[in-house]
Amino acid sequence: MKFYHTISGFPLLPNAVVTIGVFDGVHHGHRTIIDRMKTIAMETGGETVLVTFNPHPRTVLYEDSKFLKFIHSRSRKADLLARTGIDYLIEIPFTMEFAQMPAKTFIENILVKQIGVKHLVVGHDYHFGKGKEGTYEGLVAMGQEMGFSVERIAPVKIGGIVVSSTQIRKALREGNITKANALLGYEYSILGEVIYGQQLGRTIGFPTANIEVPNKLKLLAANGVYACKILWKNEKHIGMGNIGYRPTVNGDNLTIEVNIFDFNTDIYGDFLTLYFVERIRDEIKFKNLQALKEQLIRDEIIVRERLKISKQ
Repeated sequence: MKFYHTISGFPLLPNAVVTIGVFDGVHHGHRTIIDRMKTIAMETGGETVLVTFNPHPRTVLYEDSKFLKFIHSRSRKADLLARTGIDYLIEIPFTMEFAQMPAKTFIENILVKQIGVKHLVVGHDYHFGKGKEGTYEGLVAMGQEMGFSVERIAPVKIGGIVVSSTQIRKALREGNITKANALLGYEYSILGEVIYGQQLGRTIGFPTANIEVPNKLKLLAANGVYACKILWKNEKHIGMGNIGYRPTVNGDNLTIEVNIFDFNTDIYGDFLTLYFVERIRDEIKFKNLQALKEQLIRDEIIVRERLKISKQ
């Protein structure tokens, strides 16, 4: 995949199969659109082009969305899109000035004249720009005028729910990691650096790696204890992660920490990826550290059972 951070310099293609959207999550619905693009490209000898925006249009257009959190960072989204096998990714800077561009101008000047769109594939809820030209019906009319076809993909449903980034964000905020993962089609993850903490966990036999997430716009799952898979330097491990304030020790800062099972290595300064498999319980304030330890012993048994790994 070739990644263009602006439309400038993009080569005009003879037979571009294009889609447009934010694609936060690169979920089942997104991949259905991409799969259809790839099929069309294979049948017509074309090349696939995904056009996205940075920052998210909502954060520019709406004051109450200025601090919107996202399922993935820009780099993680680009990585997931590259894995789908598309040929080109174009990230267009989204500004208030850009937002004023009429849909027809965008289609004609960018998609047609700069990219060379011949086939446009959009999601069921697609809408771009102002007025009726930015609707699916408007696109069809412009396609007939400018020489490209338009195809709209039906909504993808899982468990009776239409897959969308909004539904996934809602599930994560509720701590429903099973639902979020089902809608994503893979396990929600967090990437962060291991930093020094208070090291209280090791005093009760459950040392934890404290994770600092560099991406401040990353949407974190709800507070609680989770069964996790951990990736460290291409090594796969399991453990239990915790997102919360550590109320038993009167913590006042949100922390992310993970107890890696059967692991005893100094990893300060290294980066870990936590893959969240299942939420085990809420974060609870215990009367003392001994009570917390007893609960963690029970939690470990549950996590090992959920992940089918025996104690070494």
